[in-house]
Amino acid sequence: MRAWNTGRATCYGAAIGAVAAAFRVFAPWSEPHSPASIAREFVGAALAFALLCGIAAALRNLIARRLARPGIR
Repeated sequence: MRAWNTGRATCYGAAIGAVAAAFRVFAPWSEPHSPASIAREFVGAALAFALLCGIAAALRNLIARRLARPGIR
């Protein structure tokens, strides 16, 4: 079984977080935001999603390695 690249998963997570922040900040039904709050929203969402996806990839690799280890049943 091939391991997932945690760096790539982290980058994809950051991109997903940035898109989610954009939907939240620039939605027509949301109130106007200051530039500082927009920046905080983008950075916070990108970091949160990046961390989540990186941890998920690392955990998946750990579990897959343990299950694929021969001799342990």
